[in-house]
Amino acid sequence: MEILIKAGQLILSLSILVIFHEAGHFFFAKLFKTRVEKFYLFFNPWFSLFKTKWGETEYGIGWLPLGGYVKISGMIDESMDKEQMKLPPEPWEFRSKPAWQRLLIMLGGVMVNFLLAFAIYVMILFVWGKEYLPTENVKYGVMVDSLGTEFGMQSGDKIISVNGKKIENFRTVVPEILLNEPRTIQLDRNGKNVEITFTDAMIGQVIQHKGPFFEVRIPFIASKFTKDSPAKKAGMEKGDRIIGLNGQEVLYFDEFKSKLAEFKDKEVSVTIERSVENKDLIIHISEKGLMGVYPKGVLSEFFEMKKVEYSLVEAIPAGVSKGYDEIGNYLMQFKLIFNTETKAYESVGGFIAIGNIFPSTWDWQIFWSMTALLSIMLAVINILPIPALDGGHVLFLFFEIISGRKPSDKFLEYAQIVGMVLLFSLLIFANGNDIVKLFN
Repeated sequence: MEILIKAGQLILSLSILVIFHEAGHFFFAKLFKTRVEKFYLFFNPWFSLFKTKWGETEYGIGWLPLGGYVKISGMIDESMDKEQMKLPPEPWEFRSKPAWQRLLIMLGGVMVNFLLAFAIYVMILFVWGKEYLPTENVKYGVMVDSLGTEFGMQSGDKIISVNGKKIENFRTVVPEILLNEPRTIQLDRNGKNVEITFTDAMIGQVIQHKGPFFEVRIPFIASKFTKDSPAKKAGMEKGDRIIGLNGQEVLYFDEFKSKLAEFKDKEVSVTIERSVENKDLIIHISEKGLMGVYPKGVLSEFFEMKKVEYSLVEAIPAGVSKGYDEIGNYLMQFKLIFNTETKAYESVGGFIAIGNIFPSTWDWQIFWSMTALLSIMLAVINILPIPALDGGHVLFLFFEIISGRKPSDKFLEYAQIVGMVLLFSLLIFANGNDIVKLFN
C-alpha cells in the first residue's frame, strides 16, 4: 500500500507539472499564431490511451509516463518529422516566426514551471503557514549516528551556528553545511565550544549516507507497544518516561537503545518515571536487544515550535522569496554533482528516488511542497543547454540572434539526435543507480 501511495503522488505530481510545462509552450505558440498539432500528457509511441481533436490540435494521454510534449508545426523536435521540414515554410509554422517569438515559445515551459513553483509556495504559506523547530530550542542537543561520530560530533552536542551564522530552522542545518562555504559547524559541548570543518570527501559521505547523520535528541517516553512486548508484560504503561538502566541514569532514547543492545536475551532493571514516582521494572530483553516499546516522536511534545501565519498579502512575497531560495539551493546542488571529490553523481537517482521523496501516507501539504520543488527541478533541467531540451533550442536561437545566421535544419536534426542519446543515457544512468541501491 505504501508503494501505491508514493506512486500515486508521484504520477499526480508529474502530471500536473508536465501539463503546466507544455501549456507554457502552447500559450506562446498560440499567442504568435503558430500551429500546434499535438498536446500530450505522457508519450504515445505506437498508440494513445486517449485522444481527441479540438480545432487544429490533437489532445491526448500517452501510455509512457516519461513526460509529455506539444508538437509544433515546422519545428525539429523529438518527433523527428523530417518530411514536414522538406516542404516550403508556411506562415503558421515555427520556423517562419521571428527569432524572438521562437525564443519565447521555447522558454514558455520553463517560465510556467518557475511561476507554478512560486504560486504553490504562496498557497502553502497562506493555507498552512510555516511551522518549524528553532535550532536554539533543541534543548537536549543532537543524537549522532556512526557517521556523525566519525566526523567528531557527539550525542548531546548543541548547535550554535553553521559557517559562523546562526541557523533559525533546525531542518536547514544540513543543507547549509552541504551547499555553503566554508562548511563549518560550531557546537556547544558541555559548555565548551567545538568547531568541525567538513571536507569535500566528508560532504560526499553525507550525500551517500542513508538518512541524516544527526537528529534531534529526545527523552524516551513510551508511546505504544509491540505485540507480546516484554516491557508491557513487566508493567510499563504509555506515558512512562525511561530514566535508568541497571541502576545507571539513562535519560535519552539514543543512549538507552545503544546500551540495551548489550543485554540481549537477559533480564535488566529499567527505571521509569510515572507521575511523581520512580519505579524499577524487571524486563527480559529479546534476542534482538529489544523490549517492544516505541518512543514518542512528535517534536512538538518535547520542544517549543515556532508557527508563522500569513495573510494572502503576506504570503505572496514570502512565497516568491521561498521559491528564489529553492532555485538557488538546487543550482548549488549541481556544483556538488560535478565535484568529483564529493562523488555526488553516484547519488543521482531516477523515478524510484523521486518517488521516495514523497511520504508513505498522503499529506497534501507535503505533496504540494514536493510538487513545487519538482517544478523547480524540471525548469532548471529543461533550461540546460543540451540539444533535445528546451535549453538546447534556446542556445541555438541565441546563436541566431547574435550572429544573424540560422543553423541549418540538417544540423538541428543531428543535434536533436545527439541530445536524445545523451538524455536516454542519463536516464539509464539515474535509474540504474536506483536499481543498484535496491540491492545494496
